[in-house]
Amino acid sequence: MIERSLIWYERRHTEKEKTLGLFDLSILGIGAIIGTGILVLTGIVAAQDSGPAVTLSFLIAAVASGLIGLCYAELATSLPNSGSAFFYAWVSVGNFAAFLAGWTLIGVYITTTATVANGWTGYFSSFLGELNVKLPQSMLAAPSNGGIINLPAVLMVLLITFVLTRGTSQSKIVNNILVGVKLTIILLFIIISFRDINLANYRPFFPYGVSGVFGGASAVFFSFLGFDALATSAEDAKNVNKTLPRAILISLSLSTLLYIVVGLVMTGVVKYKYLNVSEAMSYVLLTKGHTFIAEIVSFGAILGIMAVVFAFIYAGSNIIKSMGRNQFLPSKLAQVNQATYSPNRAIWLVGGLAAILAGEFDLHYLALIANVGSLLVFLLISVIAIVMRKKSPELERPFKIPGGATIPTLSVLICLILLVNISVTAWMSYVIWIAVGLIIYMLYTKKYAQVFDK
Repeated sequence: MIERSLIWYERRHTEKEKTLGLFDLSILGIGAIIGTGILVLTGIVAAQDSGPAVTLSFLIAAVASGLIGLCYAELATSLPNSGSAFFYAWVSVGNFAAFLAGWTLIGVYITTTATVANGWTGYFSSFLGELNVKLPQSMLAAPSNGGIINLPAVLMVLLITFVLTRGTSQSKIVNNILVGVKLTIILLFIIISFRDINLANYRPFFPYGVSGVFGGASAVFFSFLGFDALATSAEDAKNVNKTLPRAILISLSLSTLLYIVVGLVMTGVVKYKYLNVSEAMSYVLLTKGHTFIAEIVSFGAILGIMAVVFAFIYAGSNIIKSMGRNQFLPSKLAQVNQATYSPNRAIWLVGGLAAILAGEFDLHYLALIANVGSLLVFLLISVIAIVMRKKSPELERPFKIPGGATIPTLSVLICLILLVNISVTAWMSYVIWIAVGLIIYMLYTKKYAQVFDK
């Protein structure tokens, strides 16, 4: 019964030609996963949470993400839709759970975009600094860090938002180029810095203990949100049943390998306690006198981090579009531009709010908020995979998680462990976001939202 309803729903909401192949999807996933985590947070988490064991923090987050990625692959191929966790919850559980999932995802994408943009400013400032161009500090930092506004971050987010309004088929070319640049500069950093590794810098390897490793894993977990960005692209994917699972596995494998290698190189070259800077890669190169290479890496990071912003604004707008066309949010937010087939109102809403947060809030604070939402969404995805197996065993599953409910259950447990390690302050910020959502639900969604016809 659910399968027939899904076929009807997909036909009803088919709005544009599918344009994303395996290469495009893999690049989208890599672009979303390899970004702030590797270019910005590696140094900060090493300094504040894990020390040289930051590599283990990324490995824990990657293993958890791998389990969750399998859950995503099954759900995204059996329920292909741009709504991701919102749509899966709507089909399997009901309207209230669907709204909470969608609202949480919107908050995650907005705060994650803001986090990424905030870290981008460090490389932008470093790059200009090497050219002897100094911007006023008051225009480079949020009020909590002694500034007035992080203006470069605001302008960058607005620029990417505008690019996305030009449509998927055109903007994917820009994204593919940006990701290619990012991978190039990461490999350049590894090659140049490897010979500067001093094994003494790895001691102590666990300066903050095992709890620091898990705390670091919680802090970097949102870096792997690329899975959800891929899931939201299901309606744009060619041959989604084959390309999407493969893209998830390709992007996870390559991203994890690079995270581990960069973490080892970075903490091997510079003592972990000195890495508490947002432009960690260029900082490490500069400490060893590689000024010209640092300039290249900073420029590449400037372009590469923009690919992450691209992926997250794109994904966030797809969630709003899916919620809007089913009237969980006002239907005008789901309208697409007739020329570009892009949901421009939703794109500008995500981009505008992200720009405000990027300009006025601290990077580490934004990252913690994003992690609460990310982990809760991943936990929900794992639960839904179990529920759908029991509720709709007849549903066609082009990709099926091996081992029955074992993998989804393990991913639920890992998410719970990592959630416990997140600060109360971050939890309170998430609660405030949910409170705003509940007001919208009571005043609008409860009255107008459609019920999925099972």
